[in-house]
Amino acid sequence: MKANQGMMDLTKGSIAKGLVQFTIPVIFGQILQQLYSIADAWVLGNYADNTAFAAVSSTNSLIFLMIGLFNGTAIGGGVVISRYFGAKDEKGVEMAIHTNVLFGLIASVLVTLAGLFLIPQMIKLMKVPEDVLPQSLLYFRIYFAGSATVILYNVFTSIMRALGDSIHPLYYLAFSSVVNVVLDLLLVAKFHQGVAGAAFATVLSQGLSMLLCLMRMRKSKDYTRISWKKIKWYPKMMKKVIQQGLPAGIQNSVISIGNVVIQTNINAFGEFAMTGSGAHSKIEGFVFIPITSMVLTLPTFISQNLGAKEYDRAKKGALFGILTSVILAEGIGLIVYVFSPQLIHIFAKSEEAVRYGVIQERIMTLFYGLMAFSHSATGVLRGSGRSIVPMVTMLGIWCGVRVLYVTIAIQIVPVFQTICWAYPLTWGLSSIVFLIYLLKSNWLHTYDNMM
Repeated sequence: MKANQGMMDLTKGSIAKGLVQFTIPVIFGQILQQLYSIADAWVLGNYADNTAFAAVSSTNSLIFLMIGLFNGTAIGGGVVISRYFGAKDEKGVEMAIHTNVLFGLIASVLVTLAGLFLIPQMIKLMKVPEDVLPQSLLYFRIYFAGSATVILYNVFTSIMRALGDSIHPLYYLAFSSVVNVVLDLLLVAKFHQGVAGAAFATVLSQGLSMLLCLMRMRKSKDYTRISWKKIKWYPKMMKKVIQQGLPAGIQNSVISIGNVVIQTNINAFGEFAMTGSGAHSKIEGFVFIPITSMVLTLPTFISQNLGAKEYDRAKKGALFGILTSVILAEGIGLIVYVFSPQLIHIFAKSEEAVRYGVIQERIMTLFYGLMAFSHSATGVLRGSGRSIVPMVTMLGIWCGVRVLYVTIAIQIVPVFQTICWAYPLTWGLSSIVFLIYLLKSNWLHTYDNMM
């Protein structure tokens, strides 16, 4: 079984070196992904009015709610590919790849329709202020009209990472990031198209990334090549993809439900709170980079090694990945805590908006290590085939407890700080659950009777 150029076999060699080599391109890719969001925010914050920035900020939770279900499922489906790749099963890899592509095509249609028809009603339920509502709806309509580009890009990159290729998605994303920045400056700064220009820039640049990934996989000369003729309904493989991926997708959406409730309560504090919180979320996106990168890396590493029955190697890789993610996140969090006023000022012009953003930064940044632990543990469990565990944990804590806390606490202590504490509280609770499960369960041997 000869690996195609760019692929990494993570079942051999130094664990730390392999994880670092695989993760570094993912980290740079996540940085570039943030630039999509940052470019929109910076250009809107400096070349449009505060209403435009608030409109885009208010869309984040709902976008992740709609997109997250299918993107999470695609990432989870990549675990199936990694398992067959680690076991050196070429036929299994081929079927799993094309099943994931078919899933992505179906998901693209569903998300586009759901976004266009359901979002207007959902955004009104979020108590978006009347002066912000028209621009929020405009951004949503354009974004979801092109949502297929976002979903298929994530499907293709999840396939490539599952095969150990983290470098080519980085190349393609770098090119499209430049395109996004150029389009933002042209459409928003020069032609004054506001949220419409920002939405078009994001959709077009994401579409470019998607096309480049597809061209790469179409040119492959081995069993990993995507062939339109092989995109068929393989019932058993689709069942495996859904069983593995759907809990990850539900987990993403569950987190978003909790965040939508929190965003709704933030919106009730007015436009400046929305802007300040939106600025915080842009900064936090960079803090998430080492966490998100490790979450994307660990399932590939774990599933390849468990597929190859390298149990000790999988365990050591999980420990290294979790500790690295926690240390990096906490270190970055401390830096953000110190420089929060200056960082918030990058995206918010109003002093009142900056005040809200700094409040949120100063409460949450000291606890980023807990968030990193929970996310990294999720990556390990997804890679071991136990994606149902993080789904249930997130449903109970990051959605249930988070919503319950905000709903009750804001009535007792009706201040902005009360909302912000929802995150450290739930990060801590989920970390306790994941730590106990990793120490007490036999997660290393999930696949023994599944191949």
